[in-house]
Amino acid sequence: MSRVEVREAELNDRDALRGLMNTYIYDFYQYPRPEEEKLENLLDVLMEKKAGTQFVAVYDGELVGFATLYFTYSTLRTGKVVIMNDLFVTEKCRIQGVGTKLFRACNQYAAYNGYVAMLWETSKANENAQKFYEKMGGEREEWYPYSIKPVIGVGD
Repeated sequence: MSRVEVREAELNDRDALRGLMNTYIYDFYQYPRPEEEKLENLLDVLMEKKAGTQFVAVYDGELVGFATLYFTYSTLRTGKVVIMNDLFVTEKCRIQGVGTKLFRACNQYAAYNGYVAMLWETSKANENAQKFYEKMGGEREEWYPYSIKPVIGVGD
């Protein structure tokens, strides 16, 4: 799979990237299909490269994967951290090294830009991803991820 190019996303990748993101959200993780306006707003934020960025994998001129990084800080690590929120490769290109190239590009980006850590999480059910991340040198943290949908009026 030496014909794979991994690079930061560019404006001309936007249409193909939108399609891959919909596949990732809706088909792979079976989340509700995002509203087009919300997905466009997210793409705007990522294309500005201020709050985050995306890397794409291109094989024979076709986008076959992407990884999304968001920039933030860690009090415990006392420095900038990057959160790899997504790493997705189309089914036809899995087990061909595309994910490895995307992961390494994200890791190198974090290193070259002075981040003290790259953090990520995956579904408990996604055992393939867990094995992949462990192969890449990832270590499980002792922290449990939580989330909540913000609701106005709670706690008043």
